[in-house]
Amino acid sequence: MPSMNKQYDHSQFEDSIYKKWEDSGGFRPKDGKGAKPYCIIMPPPNANDPLHIGHAMFVTIEDILIRYQRMNGKAALWLPGTDHAGIETQFVFEKKLKKTGKSRFDYDRETLYKMIWDYVEENSGVAVSQMKKLGASADWSRQKFTLDKDVVEMVTDTFIKMHKDGLIYKGLRLVNYCTHCGTAFSNLEVNHEERTTPLYYMKYGPFILATTRPETKFGDTAIMVHPDDKRYQKWIGKEVDVEGLQGKFKMSVIADSRVDMEFGTGVVKVTPGHDFNDFEVWQRHKDEIQGPRQVIGFDGRMTDLAGKYAGMKVLKAREMVVEDLKKNELLEKVDDNYNHTVGTCYRCGTIIEPLPMSQFYVKVKPLTKLALKALKDNKIKVYGAGYGKILKHWLTNLEDWNISRQIVWGIRIPVWYKKGTSKDDYVVSIESPGKDYVQEEDTFDTWFSSSQWPFVTLKASNPGDSERFYPTSVMETAYDILVFWVMRMMMMGLYVTGEVPFKDVYLHGLIRDGKGQKMSKSKGNVVNPLDVVSLYGADALRMALVIRSTPGRDKNVGEQDFRAMRNLTNKIWNSARFVLEFLEESDTKSADEVFLNEVNSMAVAVGKKIDSLRIGLAAEKAYNDFWHWFCDIKIEEAKEGKISKKAMVEGLKTMMIMLHPFVPFVTEAVWEEMRSKGLVKEEEMLMNSRWPTA
Repeated sequence: MPSMNKQYDHSQFEDSIYKKWEDSGGFRPKDGKGAKPYCIIMPPPNANDPLHIGHAMFVTIEDILIRYQRMNGKAALWLPGTDHAGIETQFVFEKKLKKTGKSRFDYDRETLYKMIWDYVEENSGVAVSQMKKLGASADWSRQKFTLDKDVVEMVTDTFIKMHKDGLIYKGLRLVNYCTHCGTAFSNLEVNHEERTTPLYYMKYGPFILATTRPETKFGDTAIMVHPDDKRYQKWIGKEVDVEGLQGKFKMSVIADSRVDMEFGTGVVKVTPGHDFNDFEVWQRHKDEIQGPRQVIGFDGRMTDLAGKYAGMKVLKAREMVVEDLKKNELLEKVDDNYNHTVGTCYRCGTIIEPLPMSQFYVKVKPLTKLALKALKDNKIKVYGAGYGKILKHWLTNLEDWNISRQIVWGIRIPVWYKKGTSKDDYVVSIESPGKDYVQEEDTFDTWFSSSQWPFVTLKASNPGDSERFYPTSVMETAYDILVFWVMRMMMMGLYVTGEVPFKDVYLHGLIRDGKGQKMSKSKGNVVNPLDVVSLYGADALRMALVIRSTPGRDKNVGEQDFRAMRNLTNKIWNSARFVLEFLEESDTKSADEVFLNEVNSMAVAVGKKIDSLRIGLAAEKAYNDFWHWFCDIKIEEAKEGKISKKAMVEGLKTMMIMLHPFVPFVTEAVWEEMRSKGLVKEEEMLMNSRWPTA
């Protein structure tokens, strides 16, 4: 019999073992009616990006679940996919264009789309190959992309269905607009930062009012006070003369309870074209004041309404307006230490401009009602302390969803306008109603397509998958996209299919460095998962990420953790080598049965923890049972002749089965050694072995 290498070298085993797994067809779910279905839909990583440590976390957790359920005889399907990632991919591509002296405006729509497609296609294999390096046992034959033709058609069909059901409308509202990225964002996608900026007190006719944005004064349509503010009662409902930078003008004074009497002087200007609250004020007071006047363009520059400031960038215009207010003795004072919240683009950091646009919206109340009922009826369980309440809060308070995005890279909205007519009149259709029609330029918000991911991927991947695997078993993802993605999948899944898209939601925390700091390039503490795999092996990375992890809580991981789990893989190899090659043959002992019952019970107990999605505790128990019980105690007893070699070999097999979902490569390598010695069936792979039962 061939002897085992003295040391375990992960680099000699991992690629070849993965190839054997994949070639065996073992990643595909079992056929036949006897096997119960178990399905996880992979959260699709960006098709264009390499994996980061957060991706490694979801790959590890989901692979543990799939391997365990496969070993329990389930028809386990882990359906993989990649995401076109809309604005994020276009943003990266535009940065690439900029280096060549070009921009998106140098190309027509079709050319730009094709260029981005080719760019993504060129890099699309990176994420998949890296997931394979981590041991992901997904069924790659079913892999889907969010811009696959069949996926696009189904997403489009959903929009048409929603339109017919009265859930889609086009409305002029303020949107969160990034003038750098050139697109609108939903409220969920805006970062809110505390900043200290000047608060300017301007003379406004008979009033003094405070504002952080004097450059928007050219878009003012009213002056507003609180209806109970005794200081200004005599002015309510009247027009006042105001001296401005463009001469005298008249302005109506209105009353609204939105005014904070303690802010500034208790008088505010109403700018419905550039402030969300002011837009709502206009909707309540349409009979009294004008609608939005847009003084900031989508290019981030002042419009012609700003007079001599037209064409200036916002901050430059603010500077010039303040200077001119001083010159004209219209600036009362400036508070340089005003703390307030500013919205910024989550992609590029540019300050978000609230701008008036006609966009397509989804009426969310009928959808949130379905999701809230599913939660109330316990059809979905959320793993992650407190996140169930957070989910309910968002579903209860969610505003209508802006699904229009002003980018090329995505699924184009299937709306058509007849040439020469108002864009308020449109036809919803997959294909053009005729040559006299032009299609809407905007694309769907990325989350609109990905919210349909569970049922769309199953329908598109393989005949019969939708009926067999939907609803899926677990949705596992990071807690920071609970309201971006999970919530919307619940809403859309229930609306389209009538059933929840998944039964359990497992939210993993963010991965922080060994000191508990958030990873960032500026801090230089970003961990590249592939570097860890190269140095310590995929098993060491996987176990370091999950051991003692808790759903919904961040996890600190550093070099010491990777080394510790590399030591585990060495311990597995060395203990197997001792049992298989150095432990002396002996007769059956009286303690054998007790030992085998104990090791079986340990595997069953680990399995129960996985069943209840206590994955961090399952990993910890598997680690401790193997290291401290099997190695430290039982191998020593076997050396003393208290347990037979035959029993120890059987115990080793059970230990490898128990550890396999967590550290699949080293355990499969040990299994291969046992096969070479005739201790397991020739055709049997550990991946396909049965989990012990009570």
